[in-house]
Amino acid sequence: MAKRAGAPPTIIDVAKQAGVSIKTVSRVLNKEATVHPDTRALVLEVVSQLNYRPQLSARSLAGAKSFLIGLLYYEPSASFVAGVQRGATQRCREADYHLVVESLQSGGADLKSQIDHMLAALRPDGMILTPPICDNPDVLATLRATNTPCVLLSPAGEGHGMARVLMDDVRASEELTNLMISLGHTRIAFIRGAAEQSASDRRQAGFERAMRAHKLAIDPALVCQGRFTFESGVEAAHHLLSRSVPPTAVFASNDDMALGVLAAAQRLGIAVPHDVAIVGFDDSRAATLVWPELTTVRQPLAEMAMAAVDMLLAGAAKPGEVAPVRVLPHEVVVRGSTAAPAKGRA
Repeated sequence: MAKRAGAPPTIIDVAKQAGVSIKTVSRVLNKEATVHPDTRALVLEVVSQLNYRPQLSARSLAGAKSFLIGLLYYEPSASFVAGVQRGATQRCREADYHLVVESLQSGGADLKSQIDHMLAALRPDGMILTPPICDNPDVLATLRATNTPCVLLSPAGEGHGMARVLMDDVRASEELTNLMISLGHTRIAFIRGAAEQSASDRRQAGFERAMRAHKLAIDPALVCQGRFTFESGVEAAHHLLSRSVPPTAVFASNDDMALGVLAAAQRLGIAVPHDVAIVGFDDSRAATLVWPELTTVRQPLAEMAMAAVDMLLAGAAKPGEVAPVRVLPHEVVVRGSTAAPAKGRA
């Protein structure tokens, strides 16, 4: 049958021009190690010349794979999901996979039904779960029951026996608190994140550990419950900064809340960092779009997502096997929102 004019190149065209079999082309595209390096180079050159793109459906039928990796989230910090999605997308592209991002409705339909529908429709080769969904027992039970390989990002505790990628939130918070103490602050407020997210507890634990290590009192009146949102940071700031003896420094559990504290302070005519120092957590893009720029912890979100994709592609996240763990390094980034307290206000 004659090829239709203008039709995209096929695997047959690649095989003919390279002078090899269709099976050899398939092996090269699937990155099998059995192909001779010279043959691999020739086939890839022809693929590039013809601008050949394998059809996802054909690859799926041939290899019993979907070449899809799912990323699940609900009620996240926008900056958190953006960082994770950026890293996961990059690594998937490098491996000729596609990333499918799904936002679950925590307050709507049953989570199990949402998961079942997504798995049936997409048949992903693996899933990446972000907080707080990575700690949801119903979601995890559903994925276990379908033998879906999963990697959890920053889960609570031991990660429910599943593969996980994380950073040391406790240690990072301790280092950030030590920074403020080293500047001379002793009356430090802390704003927790969303109650259902385990990161809130870990970051508070690091804060308290540093305070106790320096024999500094932790005033319960200076510990506020937030929701990892800008608005909750504003609310907490008004409560803290309107006190008769306000704190000289505020540690917000993520950048969104820290930015809310910064905005509230500016509205109240409180100078940052002269009257109050402010620190956040995540090192989101917005941390450098405000003035003064925000001192924070750089959480390696993109790198964590890349590591999760690598685990899935390597087959290291299969249910029933020993669950691998990757702990990635963090960095305390010092910017203009922190300084020593005004004289006589430590």
